[in-house]
Amino acid sequence: MTQTPTQPQARAQFTVPDTHPMVMVLGSSDSLLRVIENAFPDVNIHVRGNEVSAVGDPTEVALIQRLLAEMMLVLRTGLPMTEDAVERSIAMLRANGNGGGAEAVTETPAEVLTQNILSSRGRTIRPKTLNQKRYVDAIDKHTIVFGIGPAGTGKTYLAMAKAVQALQSKQVTRIILTRPAVEAGERLGFLPGTLYEKIDPYLRPLYDALHDMLDPDSIPRLMAAGTIEVAPLAYMRGRTLNDAFIILDEAQNTSAEQMKMFLTRLGFDSKIVVTGDVTQVDLPGGTKSGLRQVQEILDNVADVHFSRLTSQDVVRHKLVGRIVDAYQKYDDSQNGL
Repeated sequence: MTQTPTQPQARAQFTVPDTHPMVMVLGSSDSLLRVIENAFPDVNIHVRGNEVSAVGDPTEVALIQRLLAEMMLVLRTGLPMTEDAVERSIAMLRANGNGGGAEAVTETPAEVLTQNILSSRGRTIRPKTLNQKRYVDAIDKHTIVFGIGPAGTGKTYLAMAKAVQALQSKQVTRIILTRPAVEAGERLGFLPGTLYEKIDPYLRPLYDALHDMLDPDSIPRLMAAGTIEVAPLAYMRGRTLNDAFIILDEAQNTSAEQMKMFLTRLGFDSKIVVTGDVTQVDLPGGTKSGLRQVQEILDNVADVHFSRLTSQDVVRHKLVGRIVDAYQKYDDSQNGL
């Protein structure tokens, strides 16, 4: 009778510095500890005083050591660790440990979770996932950036935060926010009311994000001065946009001609961010999405970057990520993939 060889076990011990109360490391009622235990079910984790020990598979034990070290780096900055932050840190470390897929992972969880973009009204906007950090970094490095991914991945919100940051630091003198009013077929004249009453339903999400990032009382003044402009895509035609941070939202609902028109509005000292979800195209049948086509046309053009986010980058309710995955699985099955 042959015996199955036992897997080698590793043991590691981590000492939490006295500067960090254990409740900050373990969470209220050990909530963070439970997240770690659930993520590493085959590792025995014990806590005694300020010592955390782990016994189990060497690779998993090493990951726990790295996780605790990253948590200490985050806590050292004064930021709290949340259950969501611990889960995302574990996912990043696992991706790094597995080679990170086609692209090596060089950023650490602490670097991702502590990168501040904008502080406003008592809260700080920062990336929460590795792909979000790379998206934000790409906006700094490139003139035109496409943020492509499902709902809830922070594509538009992070772009808006970078726009406000650029305005406040005087990198640009104005922000231009636009999206196609595709539900109205761009035929705004058929709707009742003034221009702003007509376009309001299509531009309201952009206003809402602005209100999160700026003093609401200052927004009408900035809009009246032309420092911030929110307008439907149809109103971009024929213009050259200099010294501006320009965001095109819901770009999957642009036609190929509209996308070309918009991108060629780029002027000197300006930056463009285009966001959209190619799985949610609302264009009438037969019209090809400009966002789908532009990926083939500009893929190898210098100073143009495509950032792709996935369901793993959804920062809304966890169920949103599962819904996105379920729809993708259904679409693949319908397409015979």
